[in-house]
Amino acid sequence: MTTDERWKYILKLADELLKRGVILSEWTTFPAKDAEATYCLGANLSSILACQAAIEKHLRYEYCDPKECNSWGFSHLIAISSLDDEIKADLHELRRFGNKWIHVKNPPHDEYSLKRPTFYETESEDFAKISIKTMLRAIYYD
Repeated sequence: MTTDERWKYILKLADELLKRGVILSEWTTFPAKDAEATYCLGANLSSILACQAAIEKHLRYEYCDPKECNSWGFSHLIAISSLDDEIKADLHELRRFGNKWIHVKNPPHDEYSLKRPTFYETESEDFAKISIKTMLRAIYYD
């Protein structure tokens, strides 16, 4: 997809998913806009991780008291949210995908990525598109 096609995709999603106004914290808005911009520029992994950050910030803002939930992880925030089960399942998929890039268990053994770079590029491109939609579904939910 071209940059213009990617922006059109985001605008189409916004039209489809945003039925009323929405109030978001700046802690949500900043990474969400970053996720959209990096997606449109083709920085797929950056977009996926920014989507994850935006959603986590949004869930913290919407569903917990900062005094109680400072140590809660993304998984627990998803579980306590009032999001429907389909969105929760998609968020867990996003969390697992992001975690495999953030929490690399053995960085010196990178032969998989060296042998199959096209696979990882295609996988991250496909998942970035899904991540944008998942992020917008989550932050526009209420």
